[in-house]
Amino acid sequence: MKLLSRKRLAMPWLCLMMVLLSSQSGWAFPHPDRAKRGMVVSAHPLASEAGLTVLQQGGNAIDAAVATTLAISVVEPASAGLGGGGFLLLRLGKTGEVKALDFRERAPLGATRTMYLDAQGKVRPNASTDGYLAVGVPGTVAGLYEVQHRYGKLPWKAVVAPATQLAAKGFWVSWRLADAIAQQKTLQQNPAARKIFTRNGTPLQAGDQLVQSDLAKTLQALANNPQSFYTGSLAGTIARDIATNKGLITLADLKRYRPIWRDPVCGNFRATRICSMPPPSSGGVHLLEILNILGDTDLKAMGWHNVDALHLIVEAMRIAYADRAVYLGDPDFVKVPVAKLISPAYAKQRRQEIDLQKARPSSEVRAGTPEMLKRLGKESNDTSHLSVVDSAGNAVSLTFTVNLGFGAGVVVPGTGIILNNEMDDFAIAPGVPNAFGLVGGDANAIAPGKTPLSSMTPTIVTEKDQLRLVAGAPGGSTIITTVLQVVLNVLVYGMDAKRAVAAPRLHHQWLPDKLMVEPWGFDRLTLEDLRHRGHQIEERRAWGNADAIVRSPDGSLEGAADPRGEGAAYGL
Repeated sequence: MKLLSRKRLAMPWLCLMMVLLSSQSGWAFPHPDRAKRGMVVSAHPLASEAGLTVLQQGGNAIDAAVATTLAISVVEPASAGLGGGGFLLLRLGKTGEVKALDFRERAPLGATRTMYLDAQGKVRPNASTDGYLAVGVPGTVAGLYEVQHRYGKLPWKAVVAPATQLAAKGFWVSWRLADAIAQQKTLQQNPAARKIFTRNGTPLQAGDQLVQSDLAKTLQALANNPQSFYTGSLAGTIARDIATNKGLITLADLKRYRPIWRDPVCGNFRATRICSMPPPSSGGVHLLEILNILGDTDLKAMGWHNVDALHLIVEAMRIAYADRAVYLGDPDFVKVPVAKLISPAYAKQRRQEIDLQKARPSSEVRAGTPEMLKRLGKESNDTSHLSVVDSAGNAVSLTFTVNLGFGAGVVVPGTGIILNNEMDDFAIAPGVPNAFGLVGGDANAIAPGKTPLSSMTPTIVTEKDQLRLVAGAPGGSTIITTVLQVVLNVLVYGMDAKRAVAAPRLHHQWLPDKLMVEPWGFDRLTLEDLRHRGHQIEERRAWGNADAIVRSPDGSLEGAADPRGEGAAYGL
């Protein structure tokens, strides 16, 4: 279907797609997206249903988030799964404390800085994206068990059960999943993947039944012993398959994996407190940096999608992504000047660089200099997203991934586990962009045991010590700017959850020097004005699959899944 570019037709088109999706897949939407006692929003209706079921069984937001995540691993295999990793942000309703859990994939102990370069020092095509050498040590299982064991209410087996049933009984393949399978040619090259996602070599079609018996057995084994993934028989199976196919992950890598609790990155924006993920994610740092650069500018008075406001937002994005390329990496390996990058004083300096009438070429935009940061004084520190809130005020914002579609394109035989290709998120060579076009430097160079830099931005916003917004998105390098625009839509423009998530988006990441826009959302005069100011506009099909939960002043919860995807918001 050709994307519609006329603004007035955009939202009806998206609504129509949702209607078509529900009728095509056989899903019903029986649960309200406004509720008082709890809300689950994810990228797939069956996963949201799993989380809601756990809430109905007396579980809290943590239980529901884990059940939803495991269910996504079954029904959204192109985006995320047991063979990947992610980040979780948790707000405890009792105390208001916000915690951040890093269960991101890590480089194997055998990894080297030059592992994807040939003898001449040139990057070997697809080496960091396809096949077993692209795989980082998975963290999903360890992370989910850690947070559920520590903060959940139900038995571990109870939160694993919905995903196990989905894998064993199967579900109808949606048009979205069928399209993803058809596009990922590497699945055809891996016998175990081909067995699951094709019928005698023909990719599964929309309406086909996808049963994952091996994955069901794996989930049952993990329900009985979650450590089996890292130290038990399952770990042995994974390590042997990787060794047979000349990958680097060993049993020693799996045994030493531990999720890491980190201090969230938090800052003030207007009357709210915004908390997000710290390094090794760049999401929280640059979300706050951009918001600080925007500062007290009265964007609402300027008008939604006013060209002056859009220009300012894009130039702030450009600066933040320039900083990302130089300063961001794994804080266990490099010093990341987090407090300085998110300080209002630094933002004030960078704001002065912006010409409000003219775009600066990215070749003229640099990261903040060490001298600039020093003047601030001593420092104090393909993907899926889901959001969950319960009646006690507990909130979870969780983003996890296998990186590109179906990760490395390989499945461990007999397990149903799709392995990630997260090693591509490292800077594999100076100045060489990754699959999302992001350029990195020494701070994000490959090293044994190191975590690759991410853009995942799970976010929780409070106002007057009360929960206000839970949000996040997939989308590689576009994650930060997608979450930024959802935050602005709710906090500045006063949109409800549905409008905030569905609104058209734009994105700039410094390099390449392109301003991406969803053409259906911006009128031609606005785009022409932006071009006149020097922005090199590239019109793209819709991107991202955000979701959000907004808490109203009366305490009610409104959930919204992105109409660009096939997700659902289910309330209790």
